Amino acid sequence: MRKYIILLVISLSFFNCEEVIDVEVPSAQERLVVEASINWFDGTLGNEQVIRLTKSAPYFDTEIPAALNATVTVTNSTNTVFNFIDIANNGEYICSDFIPVLNETYTLNISYENETYVATETLKAVTPIDYIDQNNEGGFSGDEIEIKAYYTDPLDEENFYFYQFDTNISVIPTLEVYNDEFTNGNQIFAFFTEEDLETQDELNITHFGVSKQFYEYMNLLLQQSNQDGGGPFQTQPATVKGNCVNTTNSENYPFGYFRLSQAFKTTYIVE
Repeated sequence: MRKYIILLVISLSFFNCEEVIDVEVPSAQERLVVEASINWFDGTLGNEQVIRLTKSAPYFDTEIPAALNATVTVTNSTNTVFNFIDIANNGEYICSDFIPVLNETYTLNISYENETYVATETLKAVTPIDYIDQNNEGGFSGDEIEIKAYYTDPLDEENFYFYQFDTNISVIPTLEVYNDEFTNGNQIFAFFTEEDLETQDELNITHFGVSKQFYEYMNLLLQQSNQDGGGPFQTQPATVKGNCVNTTNSENYPFGYFRLSQAFKTTYIVE
């Protein structure tokens, strides 16, 4: 009997004791984060643009600090300067007189905390979406809704595409990139599926034209995000650097990318 009592006491000790363990998460150098996506949507002038600057933060922080008091400009090939001003003092630098021109080259210049960041990109055109097709018998189980957005790739051109799918059932968008290496001049499609997608759900599909450099950058990011795990205690993959360069101190490189795209946005109601 005494033996069983001792075992019971030991078992209760395991279930009732709580020990707080402080885990020290490695900290990284704070870096500038550049969200500079200049999008010229079909049917708009494209004159209103926003560049967001923030600072990298520890994994468990709930707030992302804004990068304030920066000087931000974008210059085209004829040396026309477009000033981006942080009017609300919240890290959103706004320009209301931007002039988008297809195949024009633009240079981003950011002066922040006595350092200069520079990036150069070209505004890429994109072909519009031709039509959208829905299949209600998709997925491994044959009961998932699949959406295909068809578009016609221009002949004898090297083209790269970036798709963003936003639904009313998910906060996080689905991102995809495509190239025309094996489909040049053909009608092809971008693919989206979500197991929780139902009739009458709203799907916003945005189609961007992008450069080869951005395609390769985003392709690497998407490959890393699709890997298993990704928690703060797991070995992290290699840092994917964008096209923004710190010309003052190369070791203090920023995160993010400077991209310019012609864009088409379509809203589809699931049938």
